[in-house]
Amino acid sequence: MAKRKTELTEKKIAEMEKEGGGQGKGENYKPWIYIQDFPSSGLATRGKGWKTNRIHHFLSKLERDYFYVLEWNRSVVDIREQFPLNREDTLFIATNKGIKHPIDPKSQIPIVMTTDFLITVTTSAGTKHYARTIKPSKELENKRTIEKLEIERSYWEDRGVDWGIVTEKEMPRNLIENVEWLHSSYFGIEGLPTSALHTYAQQMKSFIKKYNTSIIEVVTEFDNTFQLENGMGLEILKYLIAHREIRVDINQKIHTHLWVEDVFKLDFI
Repeated sequence: MAKRKTELTEKKIAEMEKEGGGQGKGENYKPWIYIQDFPSSGLATRGKGWKTNRIHHFLSKLERDYFYVLEWNRSVVDIREQFPLNREDTLFIATNKGIKHPIDPKSQIPIVMTTDFLITVTTSAGTKHYARTIKPSKELENKRTIEKLEIERSYWEDRGVDWGIVTEKEMPRNLIENVEWLHSSYFGIEGLPTSALHTYAQQMKSFIKKYNTSIIEVVTEFDNTFQLENGMGLEILKYLIAHREIRVDINQKIHTHLWVEDVFKLDFI
């Protein structure tokens, strides 16, 4: 885990709790850890999360990659990152298992442990929560890492929550790269009013079905036809894909040099 830039004290923990750290849901959720706490390694989403309408905070690129997987999953309705675990409970678990509880290296006090993601999923059977920890596979060879993961596993087991570890080996690379490429276009396009975006979006659908050529040629022709700034057509196309108004196989890398019929499911436009 990355090192916090400031010393963690009991007073600081009390302040974080008072400020609502780890509380709330959806747009109102406040992560226990923010990227400014770990400036050398922190990453934030570019723009708001599709499902939560807020900025998300991650401590590694691997965490952000997994976030993109969750964003595309229609069953996921809420994503809470850096979720704090009850310290009394983790201390109890650590003592019972003979494991040294993680401490702050400066103050030497027990830290508030966190789970990388607490995920809310809605299915036909109802709402269910999943806890997921994101780790590079090589870290699972470290004994101390395994000890801390055992505390976390037991914590969620006691609460009846499905907990698991996700490494880079389970990450669908094409999906992640595609969603990362699409992500910033989801909420709209800078400089383009919503009403105009919706009008152009419908025109783009017609262009996609009309021109049997490469994606880049289609969006370039779109820009020229409607006298738009270069690149605007591509952003409109990304908006449509992000909203699934133009369907793609998200597990196949989207390349703009590919032909329209090889990327888009034209029967669903």
